[in-house]
Amino acid sequence: MKQYKKLVIPYIGWLLLFTLLPMLMIALYAFTDGTGEGGAMMFSFTLSNFTKFFDPVFVKVLFKSFVLGVITTVICLALGYPVAYLISKCKERTQTLLILLITIPTWINMLIRTYAWISILGSNGIINNMLSAVGLPPATLLYTDFAVVLGMVYNFLPFMILPIHTALTKMDPSLNEAAMDLGATPLQTFWKVTFRLSLSGVLTGITMVFLPSISTFMIPKLLGGGQYALIGNFIEQQFIQIGDWSFGSAVSMILAVIVILMMAGVSKIEKYTGQDQEETHSDKKSKILN
Repeated sequence: MKQYKKLVIPYIGWLLLFTLLPMLMIALYAFTDGTGEGGAMMFSFTLSNFTKFFDPVFVKVLFKSFVLGVITTVICLALGYPVAYLISKCKERTQTLLILLITIPTWINMLIRTYAWISILGSNGIINNMLSAVGLPPATLLYTDFAVVLGMVYNFLPFMILPIHTALTKMDPSLNEAAMDLGATPLQTFWKVTFRLSLSGVLTGITMVFLPSISTFMIPKLLGGGQYALIGNFIEQQFIQIGDWSFGSAVSMILAVIVILMMAGVSKIEKYTGQDQEETHSDKKSKILN
């Protein structure tokens, strides 16, 4: 194996150059004041970039991002779990076809998919034209919270379905049969066996939907019309429009810390559920009706 260790060197170099180095640059800007006299760069240590973020205006942006992220995640879970469950009950060839149909939209660039919703939700879009055809007044759908959440649900729903489907297909069907033999109702069997054993997939799906939902900037910018400033849009403005890299880096680090803490919590929960799934069938059968 020693002769293959040298093959790892290019990957380590890639990791250091394109992952670690940009993160170090972000940290450098976050803890320094990058503005000096005459526009010259001046790197002096400061925490003002972090304290500045806790202004009520900026906290409100972060709070709204989390609210829309939670709403998006809940809707994706409510839609994704039944779909994944029904797919897992189909024949293997049918499952492959249905999963392919779900993943095909992700092959198209997200920007194009999001632009398509503008033509659907716009004042002269498909929905309003249909309303006018039946004599109903047009509805304001675009540039609203509804449009932003709809765009995020559409783009991130496959990332909820796929891990849940994977967890469901790995289940041992004999556990459901054992629950029914012990007198459990279909609802009890689903809640105490099926859902519990698929919890790892649910947590993975929640992570894969919630994290991009709170950090995305393209969907709120297009479907929100620029008037729905979420944390992702705020960071983009600091870097591109305002040019305050120090403050933008500080906000990025705050968001990164929040994401890391959430992933650590999810990892602990997944570890607990993983240990629970490794119990013997006999232990599971004795716990089903408890």
